[in-house]
Amino acid sequence: MTWIKTVAFEEADERLKKLMMDVRSLYPIEYEGGVESAGDGEDEREGVVASHTLIPDAMYHMFAGFGVLMSTDLPLQRRQHEMIATVVSAVNACHY
Repeated sequence: MTWIKTVAFEEADERLKKLMMDVRSLYPIEYEGGVESAGDGEDEREGVVASHTLIPDAMYHMFAGFGVLMSTDLPLQRRQHEMIATVVSAVNACHY
């Protein structure tokens, strides 16, 4: 859960909504749903992406880059992405 002000999708202006949808479109279908334990449950204001909604251009560029790296055209599968993310998070003692 973020402890800073965030903008929910429903409260976003048209530009922010477009950027959020553009980022979402880059992720493979299996990444569509949130991960509740990571704070991405029903209230989207709690997620990692939401913590970037106050700076929409930064949000778009950071998460669009990540979305491209998750492309199904690349050789890694979701389980490999998850394994890499888990190891990196453990090494960094990261909550997410």
